[in-house]
Amino acid sequence: MSGRNTPTGAPPAPPPGRIGLTVAGLVAIVIGGALLTVPATFHAGNGIEYAGNSSLLSETRGAGGALLATGVLVMLGGHVRRLTYPAALVGAVVYLAYGLSRLLGMALDGPPAAGLVAAMVVELILGAVCGRLVLRYDRRPVLTGTGG
Repeated sequence: MSGRNTPTGAPPAPPPGRIGLTVAGLVAIVIGGALLTVPATFHAGNGIEYAGNSSLLSETRGAGGALLATGVLVMLGGHVRRLTYPAALVGAVVYLAYGLSRLLGMALDGPPAAGLVAAMVVELILGAVCGRLVLRYDRRPVLTGTGG
C-alpha cells in the first residue's frame, strides 16, 4: 500500500483542479448542446422568442456549437495533463467573458430574466475557478532524458 487512506481498489480522490475543469466543461457541453440543438426551447424559459427567425436561430446555433467545443476542451483538461493549462485558460476566458458581458449588459440595459442573472453568477464562479487554476498552474518545463 502506498500510504493512501483508501480502501483496496478504490481510486484516490481527484484533485480539486480536475473536478473544477470537469464541472466547467460539462456545464459548457450541456448549455452549448442545448443552444445547438433546441435553442428556442432552451431560451423560452427566459422569455426569449425566436418566432421563426432563421437568422437568429443560426447565430444561436453557431454560438452553441462553439460553446460545446469549448466544453469538450475544458473537460478534457481535467483528465489529460498536457491539456490542463490551455483548458483552464480557455475556460477562464470564455466564462469570464460571458459573465462580465452580462454584468455590463445589466448596467447598460437593466436586469434580464432571473435565469440569466443566475447564469451570470454561475459563469463568474466557473470563470474564477478556471482562472485560479491558471494562476496556480506550475509551468516549469518537465525535464526529460539524462541532461546535457
